[in-house]
Amino acid sequence: MRLVLESQLPLLIAMLVLGTVAKVITVGSGREPGALARLGPAVLVPERVQAPALLVCAAGELTLAAGLLLTTHPLFRWGTVAFFALSTYVLLELRRRRPDAGCGCFGEVSSAPVGLRSIGRTVALTGMAAASVWAPVPGWEAAVAPSWLLVAGVAVLAALSPEIEELIDRVRYRAPCEQRRGPAESVVLSRLRSSGTWRAHQGELASPEPYDSWRELCWRFFAFRDHHDDDVVFAVYLTGRRPAVRMAVVSAEDSGSLPEYTTVSA
Repeated sequence: MRLVLESQLPLLIAMLVLGTVAKVITVGSGREPGALARLGPAVLVPERVQAPALLVCAAGELTLAAGLLLTTHPLFRWGTVAFFALSTYVLLELRRRRPDAGCGCFGEVSSAPVGLRSIGRTVALTGMAAASVWAPVPGWEAAVAPSWLLVAGVAVLAALSPEIEELIDRVRYRAPCEQRRGPAESVVLSRLRSSGTWRAHQGELASPEPYDSWRELCWRFFAFRDHHDDDVVFAVYLTGRRPAVRMAVVSAEDSGSLPEYTTVSA
């Protein structure tokens, strides 16, 4: 039982430290204006405090990591549980309120839209943190003698981390998503048609073929007509094995009120 309780402490510490370092690098990298507005938790605060919000989050992660590493105090153990549970709630809110924003869990590497994998990762980390509350040793002792349970935890988190794919893409192409040549339009359309979002709304469309398509940043947009002559616009993220898909309906009255057709930025 002791082995189970302490097995995930090193992994929790490593995730907290990685999150801290990535956020500090992102804030200090001098990215273009507005870049932080696409990353949680900066998405949920005014622009003037977006960088401080990420730094405060990084400082909290570092404090928890140090506490887990050096002590067995319940304040740090339960604080870690609360941190990952709150992170799960924030990601759910981001997915609902800002479906275009990334979680920011590991800085700008986590700029892909929040998906079920990112949410599943925070749920898994919350469970690991809860199991580690009653571990009788500090994190450094658990790290000295790792077990196969730690390897299992690493495998689970790796499967739930879309950032790994983004890093592989950056190593291969050495350019951010918005500057890379995306997949062919027919490939992206096939990905759209294999998504749950498409299956949920396919019956509303007057034709299965889009009447317009365009790309903006890391998104490919497809416009269709429904049976009420409204515009149904699908947006497909251009990276990842299972890319995010978003959908919006623009009524004929709203689109007709515009003086000309304008694209919508992701």
